[in-house]
Amino acid sequence: MHGSAPALFPACRKLAVLMLLLALYAHAPTPARAGDYPDHAVKIVVPFPAGGTADAIPRIVADWLSRKWGQPVIIENRTGAAGNIGAEQVYHSAPDGYTLLSSPPPPLVINQNLYPKLGFDPTKFEPIVVMAQVPNALFVNPNNVKASSLAELIEYLRNNPDKITCATQGNGTTSHLTSELFQLLAKVKLRHIPYRGSAPALQGLLAGDVDVMFDNLGVSLPLVQAGKLKLIAVASSERLPALPDVPTMAETLQGFEAVAWYGIVAPPRTPKEIIDKINADVNEALRQPELQDQLRKLSAGTFGGSVEKTSGYMRGEVDRWAAVIKSANIELQ
Repeated sequence: MHGSAPALFPACRKLAVLMLLLALYAHAPTPARAGDYPDHAVKIVVPFPAGGTADAIPRIVADWLSRKWGQPVIIENRTGAAGNIGAEQVYHSAPDGYTLLSSPPPPLVINQNLYPKLGFDPTKFEPIVVMAQVPNALFVNPNNVKASSLAELIEYLRNNPDKITCATQGNGTTSHLTSELFQLLAKVKLRHIPYRGSAPALQGLLAGDVDVMFDNLGVSLPLVQAGKLKLIAVASSERLPALPDVPTMAETLQGFEAVAWYGIVAPPRTPKEIIDKINADVNEALRQPELQDQLRKLSAGTFGGSVEKTSGYMRGEVDRWAAVIKSANIELQ
């Protein structure tokens, strides 16, 4: 009997270690699972101000998701640095699906080619879905610009280089890059006047402080309908059913296309089950007729699709805008 006692001690120690590990595992936080998600409020950070299309589209989707999930879906506007401040906040948030980013292109596919250093890596976000697209369009102040077509405007610019001022939402924004694409393809020169956001740029255009602006249709179209601005052309690949008489930029400048899009991404390492659930539920939202009607009022068309489609689309957008930035030699001032 006494000879077997030493052999018992290692076995007892092994058993004690095993029980300790099991106890620790039982009390460890378990990763979020799709079946439990969401069991409390979800926050969607929008890195641009309230009132614009970038804010309106996720609010429409968030409202539907909150009813679907039975949990609050809160929009938080965290602005600054062309979307980088809000994007960085989400990037460093817990990867559990309870903090998401909804954004147009700049912090997701443009800024990495403009800023020498970012506090986040846009390529490490987990793509979920692109909710909608809104075509950009060329607007002019009718008191400043007499041209009624894109061809007339191009002819004027070629004869009067650097005479027309162009408002943008700021350096490196979609409106800025669209104006640079126009100058490259049309072989003309505009004087760039950067503002801090779409609303002040539009105010400058309305007041006649600047002459032209590339902006998305969602915000600017009502100003055209009120006779305050003139719409020259849309930057979609085809004419819009709602605006059949408005030509596309591509009808004059072959290959010209520039749309604003609004995607949802999650912090790096968010579980695939959570990503897939959000993707499926947002796609369900986008299929609802009442939601499509709301988006149509913003001149937005639904996009949707799989996570793989979203990832591929965003990679293509990185390459496309990087080429414009390089060709136009755009640098932040």
